[in-house]
Amino acid sequence: MNDTPGWASPGSSPSEGRDPGASAPADRPGPDQPAHPADQPGEQPAGPGAKWSKEQPPPGQWSAPTGQAAPGQTPPPPPPGPGWGAPPPGGPAGGYGAPGPGHPGGYGTPGGGYGAPGPYGGWGGGWGGPPPAAKPGVIPLRPLGVGEILDGAVSTMRTYWRTVLGIALTVAVLTEIVVVLFQGLVLDDTTTATLDDPSATFDELTRALTDAMLGLGVVALITLIGTVVATALLTTVTSRAVLGKQVTTGEAWRDARPRVLPLFGLILLLLLITAGILAVGFVPGTLVTVTVGGGPGVALTILGVLAATALCLWLMVRFSLASPALMLEKQGVKKALTRSVKLVRGSWWRVFGIQLLAMIITNIVASIIVIPFTFLAAALGSDGLSGFVNGTGSQGWTFLVITGIGSVIGSVITLPITAGVTVLLYIDQRIRREALDLELARAAGVQGPGAPGTTPGG
Repeated sequence: MNDTPGWASPGSSPSEGRDPGASAPADRPGPDQPAHPADQPGEQPAGPGAKWSKEQPPPGQWSAPTGQAAPGQTPPPPPPGPGWGAPPPGGPAGGYGAPGPGHPGGYGTPGGGYGAPGPYGGWGGGWGGPPPAAKPGVIPLRPLGVGEILDGAVSTMRTYWRTVLGIALTVAVLTEIVVVLFQGLVLDDTTTATLDDPSATFDELTRALTDAMLGLGVVALITLIGTVVATALLTTVTSRAVLGKQVTTGEAWRDARPRVLPLFGLILLLLLITAGILAVGFVPGTLVTVTVGGGPGVALTILGVLAATALCLWLMVRFSLASPALMLEKQGVKKALTRSVKLVRGSWWRVFGIQLLAMIITNIVASIIVIPFTFLAAALGSDGLSGFVNGTGSQGWTFLVITGIGSVIGSVITLPITAGVTVLLYIDQRIRREALDLELARAAGVQGPGAPGTTPGG
């Protein structure tokens, strides 16, 4: 056995064929020194324990020596480079951190081992960081940053644009057609004129206000139905995009169809909770204003509305991941709400900040698209831009159709981003809390960090 300096480890066994009590190699006769007969009297050899411990190097010097070799001995190998030490004698070049020809990193494989820096800057950089995370789809399978969540939503829309834009365009067109028809056939300009007329009676104002509220409620309900359907379909598409799997519109509809009604019930329940909390905050101040009057009632109303708004915001963030939980985990409404609360717990501000940022971005994009169409519709209307600015213009069919086209284009762009951010935020929270990345890696068929389709860990 070759006891090359630097490769022995504390507690290793003696070399083959040598008894621990035998003399060390330094006691063997040299070429000019005669051997002592076995029966020649002389000093008895020391005990095995004393001799063995005497020949050990001092503590802390188990690495390869760097001094000159004694005459007649093989020079020691050079000191090891960064990593786990020098390569073993006769081993392949580039192994264990010593770079060899054609192999920039350890274990003789290109790409960095335990000592040489690798192309990903991971384990090969001298314990520089974790191995690269697998990325079979639009996101790396590890905890995500804010930019990666937004980029994943945009990448889903860009990579699977046929399916995503097809779903968003179909839902937006159908929804906007119903809204335009309702506004053009049911709602008219008399309601707005009555509300702006200072000489209108109380009954006329009440009737006009009721009609306006009813019209807004119907439009909001139609928009809600379209949003629910689009969210259900886009949730399925985004979940497949994380695994790098293509899905058609028909497949997305088949997967999402059984969950559409529960999703609609979930969103309706959240709206009812919001309305109930706002009513509770608004009613006491109103009653005080009616009975007592004056400043105390107004102050109480303002405080009640502010407190109710803060409570609604807190609850909406806690329940914001219920939609993807209901769709992807096949949960009921109550269980989906519970899952959302569990996933958001301890990360409320982070979830709120990401969703707020996504909402600001989508609203800015929608405004950039819708505002020019609104001014174009007003310019082509009967009263022109002056009537639109002064509030005296009528909303005819031309105005409704042109503004509807702008709304469709805005919805096609913003719906996928909103749904994608919500789904990816849900996946990110499950990765952080439940190690969902391991299940996603298995589902995507990723073999490990070195498999194709990986990105540096963050």
